[in-house]
Amino acid sequence: MGASVGGLTLSSWLPRVLSSPSRPHSARRRPAKNVIWLFMRGGLSHMESFDPKPALNQYAGKTIAETPFKNVQDPERLKEVRVVVVNDANGQQRNKIYPLQIGSKRYGQVGAEVSDWFPHLGRRVDDLAIIRSMWTTDDNHGAQVQFHSGRHMLDVRVPTIGAWVAYGLETLNDGLPEFVGMGPRFFDKRDGHYLGPAYDAVPLTVGGEHPLPYAQPERELSTGEQRLEFDLVRQLNRVKQASFPRDVALTARTQAYDLAFHMQREIPEILDFSKESGATRRLYGFDQEHTKAFGQQLLGARRLVERGVRFVQIMHGDGAAGAWDAHSGLKANHAKLAAQVDLPTAGLLQDLKQRGMLEETIVVFATEFGRTPGSQNGDGRDHHPYGFSIWMAGGGIRGGVIHGATDEIGFHAVENRHYVTDVHATLLHQLGLDPRSLEVPGHKRLERDFGHVMTDILA
Repeated sequence: MGASVGGLTLSSWLPRVLSSPSRPHSARRRPAKNVIWLFMRGGLSHMESFDPKPALNQYAGKTIAETPFKNVQDPERLKEVRVVVVNDANGQQRNKIYPLQIGSKRYGQVGAEVSDWFPHLGRRVDDLAIIRSMWTTDDNHGAQVQFHSGRHMLDVRVPTIGAWVAYGLETLNDGLPEFVGMGPRFFDKRDGHYLGPAYDAVPLTVGGEHPLPYAQPERELSTGEQRLEFDLVRQLNRVKQASFPRDVALTARTQAYDLAFHMQREIPEILDFSKESGATRRLYGFDQEHTKAFGQQLLGARRLVERGVRFVQIMHGDGAAGAWDAHSGLKANHAKLAAQVDLPTAGLLQDLKQRGMLEETIVVFATEFGRTPGSQNGDGRDHHPYGFSIWMAGGGIRGGVIHGATDEIGFHAVENRHYVTDVHATLLHQLGLDPRSLEVPGHKRLERDFGHVMTDILA
């Protein structure tokens, strides 16, 4: 079999019968079938994206204590944060107000104010539910783990939202995985954890010669030759299973090889964009060097959910912490990165909508935390877990909604505050899953893990 799948690592493709808890399969009929999860690694500034704060310009250069908002640093209001590295150079209070580094405009019927770094998404605000009141408890980049799993870096690792979706729902296509990942990973390299490796994201690379790692034959083989090898392995497994009828791993491995066989044929075709129209490729920014890479991932995501993949997770921002981590040079950093994602993401929304797919596909645009109202290193902003913004669209999410709010300088979420698992709860609800049914023996979940559905943003 090594010749036919090139030494394929099957751990993330093993089907659900192998070392996996019993799945609920009890999803209610709900508006959404798929999720495209876009994550800006490093910490996108909420104030220079989807929650502009004019007061930062008014009080620029003053300390927070010299403004009418000095109570934002009351120790009682800061105590929810759990520090991973004491006295780390980052994740500190920054006291001198730093002005906005970009202007903003109001867009759409809702009149949402959006940074000038995101003009294309600004023109699509009537499709978005902008949530301006997120908060988390990790002041360092372990918050990436927390946003995906609900647990702090100091806690035990638990399954991520993508793993729970794959666990809770039946597959829509036996020839493709339910959970796919693209782009740089965050600190936690696994997703399934106690659910098992079957629920880890299958990594794909878009734009390269080999989109599926380890899935190409080591030597030239025809489809017929590969099929003969798979059939032989299946026959040998049957002989083995006659002696060990309770060994479910044999059946699991056979099914895993079948999935791998289908994927090495289907994935290259799905990620071949040559049959897409020129207009579609331009919509995703293929004609511009700075937007092409992210646009290819987004078009790949659309084609994957079109074929039945349940959860496509795309990370943007290379580097250990993530490229959006603008401790200095925020203006140059965010201008460059926003230009990479703004047009392709707006193109994805337009493409999904014109194909009738936005009604059943939820798009999430998120980041692990925001940036401080105060300056760091003179021209940057530090990590800020107390209040930040994300947005969601499609799959029964109401468009043209501004939900929640931070205070005048963007420090604290003060209206309709949402811990990160409220995002998870809302997704699962729209997919027809009850988070409380996603609990397996021997692994007690915390009350905070389940989150609360954001009912105000539902259609």
